[in-house]
Amino acid sequence: MRTVELLPDDRLDAHVRALWRRLRDAGLPSLAGHPHPTNRPHLTVVTAPALDVALPLPLPLLAEVGPVRFLGRALVLEVAATDGLRAVHAACWSALDDAWPGPGEWLPHVSLALNVRPSQRDRALRELGDVRPVRGRFTAARSYDTRTRTVTGLPG
Repeated sequence: MRTVELLPDDRLDAHVRALWRRLRDAGLPSLAGHPHPTNRPHLTVVTAPALDVALPLPLPLLAEVGPVRFLGRALVLEVAATDGLRAVHAACWSALDDAWPGPGEWLPHVSLALNVRPSQRDRALRELGDVRPVRGRFTAARSYDTRTRTVTGLPG
């Protein structure tokens, strides 16, 4: 599988990494400890079996990240679904065969921690309870290949 991911500007990247460190320093699950060299803050737009067409990625795109919430067992920063982001998602979903999620299922977010145990949920939310939305831009795009565990830059 291949992803289409948007990468934040330096300010948003630093904001997310600071939250990763706060969670880690509090002894909670965090992507700060994820050892893979491709680990970095990102917004996944779609996942598809292949990327075999040029994608419309009109970058930069305005972004507002926050507040903190859970999506299943993942602790995430919500990303405001602006008209620009929705248009990029719809265009990528339409251009790629078997892309997921569809427009009605997509919940834009940037992950902070995966597999947070139920017993850690309240503590994680308290730890990041002061986080307010932050504005910036998505300035670059990439694709992650789940088979080879490599990334490729995408034109935008």
